[in-house]
Amino acid sequence: MITVSDACSQGSREDLSGPAVARTLDANAFETVLRVTVPDEQRAIQDAIRHAAGMARLVVTTGGTGIAARDVTPEATRAVCHRLLDGVAELMRAEGRRETPLATLSRALCGTLGTSVILNVPGSPSGAVSSLRAALPVLPHALDLLDGKTEHATAGQATGAVQRKIGHTTKGQRSKGKG
Repeated sequence: MITVSDACSQGSREDLSGPAVARTLDANAFETVLRVTVPDEQRAIQDAIRHAAGMARLVVTTGGTGIAARDVTPEATRAVCHRLLDGVAELMRAEGRRETPLATLSRALCGTLGTSVILNVPGSPSGAVSSLRAALPVLPHALDLLDGKTEHATAGQATGAVQRKIGHTTKGQRSKGKG
């Protein structure tokens, strides 16, 4: 869990999004093993993502996904990821547009780094949680694929398997869902 914010990293604003994302992950059987706050600096974000991916299979960043001059989380994510998962980012934006047309301005990315999934969510608590909830159903299957489990299932079987896996991931299992 990486919060990207100049103000939060300087202690001048309380981080509300990071805890909201961590609660959502915990409620969906993911264990938060690292929470860090970094400034809106591309190098700092890249370093934090690399470090977190060495510790966890799912790395969620919150903040820095908009169009302001200092919003560089997507650039940092793109620089460290091996592959981008454009469909996941599209899914998050589509869900966000149900709540606000401003979700269209999000530049959030999702990608892979080794066997970890990197997921950018917005900096607002509601936008962060909404985006994460939109992505949650596909994350266990993505992590399985990165583990080399490439058996294909029908759409109905895949949806059921993903829902069961989210509900039954055991906390403490490094290979299944730390975030």
